[in-house]
Amino acid sequence: MKVAKYSELSVGQSAEVTHKVTEEDIKIFGDLSGDYNPLHFDEEWAKTTMFKGRIAHGLLTAAFISTAIGMKLPGPGTIYLGQSMKFLGPVRIGDTITARVEIVELNDENERVTLKTTCTNQSGKVVLDGNAMIKVMDL
Repeated sequence: MKVAKYSELSVGQSAEVTHKVTEEDIKIFGDLSGDYNPLHFDEEWAKTTMFKGRIAHGLLTAAFISTAIGMKLPGPGTIYLGQSMKFLGPVRIGDTITARVEIVELNDENERVTLKTTCTNQSGKVVLDGNAMIKVMDL
């Protein structure tokens, strides 16, 4: 596994990961987080909400951004410093989510990187939009 180096990065570089959300993903995320909100687990209850059915946890969707950062760009050796995000649409079981990260700023003084972060579903609709601040640990 190649460890990222700050000196190898440039504005405009991007990477993506894609994941199809499953029932098991929601169960595991609920077990890990302790978030058993009926919006994620009770179809009959969720049908009474604005979403008209169950949706995945927002932070499960955000976790795919972490995967793109930690495994693709910059990749191993990256420290996540912060994330701002807006949830723009629901993610449902069976949706295929593509998490994309793109370098938009390099701060050479402290070797911090700003990334534009987005998640889109299989229809191309943006369901999460934000920015991340990371640091590459040059080893």
